[in-house]
Amino acid sequence: MIDVAIVGAAELEGEALLELMQERAFPVGELHLLADDDSIGQSLPFGARNLRIRAAASFDFSRVALVFIAGAGLGPAAREALLAASCDVVDMVGALGQQATSCLLPGINDATLAERCPPRRLRCPMPTSVALVTVLAPLARLQTLKRLVVTVCRPVSVRGRSGVKELARQTAELLNARPLEPRLFDRQVAFNLLAQTDEPDQLGHGAAERAFAEELTDLLGLPQLQVSSTFVQAPVFFGESLSVCALFDAPLDIVGAHAALDMVEGLEIVDSPDYPTAIGDALGQDLVYVGRLRSGLRDASEVNLWIVSDNVRKGAALNAVLSGELLIKDYP
Repeated sequence: MIDVAIVGAAELEGEALLELMQERAFPVGELHLLADDDSIGQSLPFGARNLRIRAAASFDFSRVALVFIAGAGLGPAAREALLAASCDVVDMVGALGQQATSCLLPGINDATLAERCPPRRLRCPMPTSVALVTVLAPLARLQTLKRLVVTVCRPVSVRGRSGVKELARQTAELLNARPLEPRLFDRQVAFNLLAQTDEPDQLGHGAAERAFAEELTDLLGLPQLQVSSTFVQAPVFFGESLSVCALFDAPLDIVGAHAALDMVEGLEIVDSPDYPTAIGDALGQDLVYVGRLRSGLRDASEVNLWIVSDNVRKGAALNAVLSGELLIKDYP
């Protein structure tokens, strides 16, 4: 049995992590729920127990073998104590930064673990990268991938509980014909689409769009891959939707591509004329769904497809649990 701590257990990702650990019978010994925010003192169920959330800043991380960081509220004192401890870490939110961690997507770059000396500190890719790489990796083994153009419709849950509450509040105000005052977002998000999800840099690219491009080239092992992405804020609570145009160096046989995707664990193809949706298919599921698989109108080297995935459960929590399962295989 493994003693585990979860920082940010009351966040959406933290609760999904707890749920999946129970479902997958993760071998938890002592479980410590931690936070550095106003969730301290709350209780969460795990199995037959209710566990109280305690302050991360005063916790001795040497008491556990494995730490999951599921919330962004890791204060400086807790971060310093965690980095000084000898426990392994699965960072779901990038709290430790890129320099202190290695990006791991189980089933794609598992060799990353062998390259790390204990303590091993892993960083989960953003859920968008998890969904897209799950689909693209088998296709990139058929033909060399040259360029990607991706439009990502992001749910408000990427902002955590505050994003979910804000969309619910805006929707209620509009449906009741009350004046709307945007709070978390810079304008109305309910019944609307916002063309950017964070502050753009001098070239007009958001931080999430840049991080996405870097993760894709790293996970796919294609440093020369050209990535163009637009992150759109959609009025959806949970579930990401991606419209993808992939350009290969030679024509890609769609029948062969379909066969390659059909063999991927954790991936389900929805064939035409049907197509998957985030709400109707992906929500609450451990699968990435892909549909509308088709060649370009005038270029057989171009492949277009549609991908949906549950960003909290599949993209964040399941990836973290799978990473933890890989880590504990090496424990005595």
